[in-house]
Amino acid sequence: MKHMTLKEITTACGGIYFGDSAFSDKEVSNVVIDSRKVEKDSLFVAIRGARVDGHTFIPKTFEAGALCAISEENLGETSFPYILVESCTQALKDLAEHYRRSLDIKVVGISGSVGKTSTKEMIASILGQKFNVLKTEGNFNNEIGVPLTIFKIRKEHEIAVLEMGINHFGEMTRLAKMARPDICVITNIGVAHMELLGSRDGILKAKTEMFSYMNPDGTIIFNGDDDKLITYIPENSIKPVYFGLGDNASYRAEQIENNGLHGTTARFVTPKSTFFAHISIPGEHMVHNALAGIAVGYALGMNDKEIKAGIEVLKPLAGRNHLIETDTYTIIDDCYNANPISMKASIDVLSKANTRTVAILGDMGELGVSEKAMHYEVGVHTAKTGIHVLICIGTLSEELARGATEATSAGNEIEVHHYADKDTFFAEMNSVLKKNDTILVKASHAMGFEKIVEKLERV
Repeated sequence: MKHMTLKEITTACGGIYFGDSAFSDKEVSNVVIDSRKVEKDSLFVAIRGARVDGHTFIPKTFEAGALCAISEENLGETSFPYILVESCTQALKDLAEHYRRSLDIKVVGISGSVGKTSTKEMIASILGQKFNVLKTEGNFNNEIGVPLTIFKIRKEHEIAVLEMGINHFGEMTRLAKMARPDICVITNIGVAHMELLGSRDGILKAKTEMFSYMNPDGTIIFNGDDDKLITYIPENSIKPVYFGLGDNASYRAEQIENNGLHGTTARFVTPKSTFFAHISIPGEHMVHNALAGIAVGYALGMNDKEIKAGIEVLKPLAGRNHLIETDTYTIIDDCYNANPISMKASIDVLSKANTRTVAILGDMGELGVSEKAMHYEVGVHTAKTGIHVLICIGTLSEELARGATEATSAGNEIEVHHYADKDTFFAEMNSVLKKNDTILVKASHAMGFEKIVEKLERV
């Protein structure tokens, strides 16, 4: 990483340095919170977690080569240097903000209720055709993950694409203060985290906190098909750029050809040109992701040839519309997370298969007081879409099953099963599924549905 001395770090996080003064001008090589990732000259930040207290690993990190530790505890006389702070979590954020300010790099911040990760992957794939890009890995999109991603920025990187996830008011402000985005992308305003943010208007308010620390000469990019975003006027007076399928969008798609589980081809229209591109990942939402990526590419001076190449080389991530073909089943692994909008979109993708279709769906979390009604609606949608078999797992998914069953009685034929947990389903799995089925697996991350994918792959 770019040079940061222990003296500089102490000042940035408002701490007190303990140790040999000769070490204060030494530079750290990286910043970690996991003792297993310590390298020579690492800075170890001792975060207190719900299960593990990082302070217990401080001596071990120096055996592994750490240069310094940040601690909330006064460690007394030690043979190694450390920085005493009131809060290690706050110190991590303060240090990330300081490091970001020292970097000459463009940052793209991405948020939204649905599709943050797939949009991030699309944008990074497009920008990677021209720039050296760092992107958020995995689910490192919160107040711990964002600073750790920022610390991974090196001198060779030209652009950082940062996913920014929240579920509380004020959280996005803190993320933006660290990230200082030049380009802000919001995919949509849905119902995820309704339990904590109250309403879609509350979600809009929380997401748009991103603009409070963005580059005043930067770019805001909105989904023009979202009813909340299309009417929102940013307080910083930056006029949004819109992408979508409507005529109001500067970046839009036409002649969309659905290729089923093998993706989509479309004609993309920009303010200056048109071009065709194929998206290998299935789902209409991927067209919106591509449009967001095109808008970002244009904001950063890319041409259509580069952008088209970036769209077409994108491959799915495990757990996110990842198509797995075995000798027994075709599996759509979309089990990383779920909310009503993404659940319905994935069911629509499944319906394009030319085999018997099976949806294995689980509980969706953080939906607030309307959670049962939202599960019921997904069940109705599944039946109306023409899926052959619906397998529901979990407590809230009883409403999924009920919605599908009642829609079936209204003239839609669907076989519905409900199981209390995964193990109960596994006991009957072989009698419910058939060879050559196309199977969607989707639920909120806490449901652990990756175990179902693993089980299906082994059949």
